Amino acid sequence: MKSKPANKIQDLQFFGEFGGVNPSISDSSTYTFLSANSMSETFEGNTEGCYLYSRNSSPSNLYLEDACAAMEGTEAANVFASGMGAITATILQLCKSGDHVISSRTVYGGTYAFLKNFTPQLGIDTSFVDITSLDIIKKSIKSNTKIIYCEVSSNPLLEIADLHEISKIAKKNDIKLIVDNTFTPLSISPSNFGADVVIHSLTKFINGTSDTIAGVVCSSKEFIHSLRDVNDGAFMLFGATMDSLRAASVLKNMRTLHIRIKKHSENAMFLANSFENDGIKTVYPGLKSHPSHKIFTKMINKEYGYGGMVTIDVGTLEMANKLMERLQEKNIGYLAVSLGFYKTLFCAPGSSTSSEISESEQDQMGLSEGLIRFSVGLDHDIDRTYNSIRECLKEFKLL
Repeated sequence: MKSKPANKIQDLQFFGEFGGVNPSISDSSTYTFLSANSMSETFEGNTEGCYLYSRNSSPSNLYLEDACAAMEGTEAANVFASGMGAITATILQLCKSGDHVISSRTVYGGTYAFLKNFTPQLGIDTSFVDITSLDIIKKSIKSNTKIIYCEVSSNPLLEIADLHEISKIAKKNDIKLIVDNTFTPLSISPSNFGADVVIHSLTKFINGTSDTIAGVVCSSKEFIHSLRDVNDGAFMLFGATMDSLRAASVLKNMRTLHIRIKKHSENAMFLANSFENDGIKTVYPGLKSHPSHKIFTKMINKEYGYGGMVTIDVGTLEMANKLMERLQEKNIGYLAVSLGFYKTLFCAPGSSTSSEISESEQDQMGLSEGLIRFSVGLDHDIDRTYNSIRECLKEFKLL
């Protein structure tokens, strides 16, 4: 049976302190105890319903965590002050000096930089591989490999990970599969295909208003408790705690996520088809021309579509920059990083969100300097939008 993640979110009921339809915000850094024994037991992680200190947990954060866990179909979740906080804490909770990581070659630039430049200082090595090749993944496994890390739809090339097959490889070798689902919330439910940990930058589609930095890790109760452990939990000790006010804000926005994702996907599909029909080099997993279209379709929660991310290639960075500047002048969208906003956002990843990756490595993975990444917005009349884009393409003789 296909997952119904939006229903799971909608079925959650949180009343406010005075009967409000939104839960009350816990604006406290510390909490009282009725007995000294309760405090000591809470430090040991044994007291349900008691709060120790907001760096560890708070009522407002727990509401959002319950919603994220419901969405992803996991036992529990832990929110963070940023998506990178969620990514780095997860990796370092699972890996120690002498361990090995297998990562997709195309991941968010911050993730790449962390695994390429930072973790080697801690004695953790990473092999960056073509995540679409199961044979290469198998050949990259070592006796000390602890995790396989990938994104459902990779940033920025939109390569699709076959989660079901990769999870088989991981489980056979006692390796944890960590999946970043930031590009495809609701569309794909990684835990249904064997992912051990699902990560989101809540900053993006889930929040949807480009006013908050936040992240979440969704996993088993055992793993989430390990992150929060006062003695060796990466979340607790790194202090990447999400503010309660922001948690309450994201939770409100999650209530409309299913509506927004449907529109993002609908508009992205329209633009992708239009670009391709006009002869523009286009990548979108909803297109039959995408090499992993069938794999995505096999995993999809169909009603939410193929996501809101589309790329086109206009050849050179100079042309990409000219086109993006013109698109912004025409109020088609904003020349900006990030994604998931109501307005279309576009950037040239090679010189921005993936600039941490060297030029030679960008060439090897097929990241062209002329690639433009679109986070497609919620335009009511997407046909009108494409007509405006088309005028800009003609102006620069790209049509």
